[in-house]
Amino acid sequence: MEIKVLVCDDEPGIRMVLKKAIQKVDGFEVIDEAKNGEEVINLVEKLHPDVVFIDVEMPKLSGVECAKRILDIDPQIIIIFATGHNEYMPEAFELYAFDYITKPFKIERIHQTLYKVKDTRHLKEEQSINKIIRHEKGLDKILIKNKEGLSFVDTKDIIIIQREDRTTVIYTIDNNYTTSESLSALEDKLDKTQFFRSHKSYIINLSMIKKIYPYGRWTYIVKLRDTDKDALLTHEKYEHMKKIFGF
Repeated sequence: MEIKVLVCDDEPGIRMVLKKAIQKVDGFEVIDEAKNGEEVINLVEKLHPDVVFIDVEMPKLSGVECAKRILDIDPQIIIIFATGHNEYMPEAFELYAFDYITKPFKIERIHQTLYKVKDTRHLKEEQSINKIIRHEKGLDKILIKNKEGLSFVDTKDIIIIQREDRTTVIYTIDNNYTTSESLSALEDKLDKTQFFRSHKSYIINLSMIKKIYPYGRWTYIVKLRDTDKDALLTHEKYEHMKKIFGF
């Protein structure tokens, strides 16, 4: 299956350069392009791209603001900043951008990033940090408020909590629950020795971790048991996790 790419820049010439460079790498498909921030968000919601190339300075919504909204829609979308402004790099990586490419673009540099994307999606087993982590706690429950009413969920059954389509979704071993509560509000209710805020868009159950492997320059992917959902783990949080479990 081809990797779907959305190209976003207010300059038509730059969009053309990016599209031509992307089209030369097998496995990628440019599904659309956007010339301003509002178009970016609309197309992300409509087309669900795998990768978004985005300029920092754009009309209507900046690239940084777009990135924040994209993460709230689907935190697994790969965001690659392609811009002429180096000064935004620290803020971009705080948003967990996969990469940051500066203008004038070199085709080889764009291809290097695309190959990294492919490698990330097809990591071999030996490239991973493969370690089963056991972390057992009691049978506490958490109260979930949603439009269906109130649900009492055993915290030991929670695998992952994530932001998804501007809501918060709690995935358990055999069910899932959608709520308007923020991740921070739920984080305050959970046992911090069992649950870990791995990323601004994810909380994970430490006892459910199966595997961790690199994702881009400053981020990791966390594979979890009993679900097909993955979580992102920032470099800072990865260092914290190393201290917790001694690996």
